Amino acid sequence: MKILIINGPNLNLLGTREPGIYGSRSFESYLQELREMLDGDEIDYLQSNHEGDIIDFLHAADCDGIILNAGAYTHTSLAIADAIAAIQIPVIEVHISNIYSREAIRHTSLIAPVCQGSIAGFGLSSYFLAAQAIIMDTSR
Repeated sequence: MKILIINGPNLNLLGTREPGIYGSRSFESYLQELREMLDGDEIDYLQSNHEGDIIDFLHAADCDGIILNAGAYTHTSLAIADAIAAIQIPVIEVHISNIYSREAIRHTSLIAPVCQGSIAGFGLSSYFLAAQAIIMDTSR
């Protein structure tokens, strides 16, 4: 099983950015643990603060499933939603925080309608839950 994780803007700052919301662990340290937990599955990782890069990552993806944390682009980017709709690979939307317990602007996801599903509010474990969903769905 090959899974691609794509993180959007400001997620390169995990571990130092608003630890009360996002925790104090870097994504790179979690990624190492995630790869160990999903031993036997290939996990690739890309991050960009630029909308066009995220769209290019989606277009070029060659995997069984994508885990996408589009960050703030979740709430603003029709272009990313269109890119998800244009590909055949299932995409699961992920958020570290519970976006529905935050500011009202974060309650609307423009990408959710074109994603296979959404997982939010379980911290970095949201990525593991999304990976499990991809693995379970493709094993049917």
